[in-house]
Amino acid sequence: SRCRRCTRRRHGIDYIVRISTTHRSPESSNCVSRPVCRQFPNPRKPMSISTSEFKNGMTVDLDDGLFQISEFQHVKPGKGGAFVRTTLRNVRTGAVIERTFRAGEKMERAVIDKREMQYLYADGSELVFMDKETYEQLQVDRQHLGTAPNYLVEGEGAVLQMYGGEIIDIELPASVVLTVTETEPGIQGDRVSGARKAATMQTGLIVQVPLFIEMNERLKVDTRTGDYIERANG
Repeated sequence: SRCRRCTRRRHGIDYIVRISTTHRSPESSNCVSRPVCRQFPNPRKPMSISTSEFKNGMTVDLDDGLFQISEFQHVKPGKGGAFVRTTLRNVRTGAVIERTFRAGEKMERAVIDKREMQYLYADGSELVFMDKETYEQLQVDRQHLGTAPNYLVEGEGAVLQMYGGEIIDIELPASVVLTVTETEPGIQGDRVSGARKAATMQTGLIVQVPLFIEMNERLKVDTRTGDYIERANG
């Protein structure tokens, strides 16, 4: 088989396509028939950057982990060399740290591959996703996704973030709609006291909800905090 750069607009230089010569069309450089193309990270040389190129949201590969730059500040003291003060978030663990770099210090920038997937079902400790373009299925260990499984509904979409073939994170919308599967009977009319009760959602997530919420109701839940927002329409 041979490889060429992917021509899909959103992939750009970050992907190559491996082509099976037995499925190569003489009239086209694309694969034909069944989906025989597979996506692979482009094995290009690591991209080195300096602190002068820092941007918020950029991901860098450091000796002690993969970090996303949350904030940075260039500092030029009256004495001594200039430096850059940063706030970094560990992409794998979510931990936030403060770190200082020398001005002009170089490091490797990490190019994150984002794949649009559909969540299919849970298989023991693994979650099964399907690539929306290639229909390839991918099994992911639940523990690699942090709290994200609490907000995944079968059949809904999700964006997996990958680096070097490793799944490092999952992008979720700010809120999702989940169904109440277990809670105490609702108390009608109590809408102003602010009292709450526990409700178990279809994913197993436990949310504190108003007393008037009933079984089988659909609720909008904040994926950043796990808090109840409101009843869902429809």
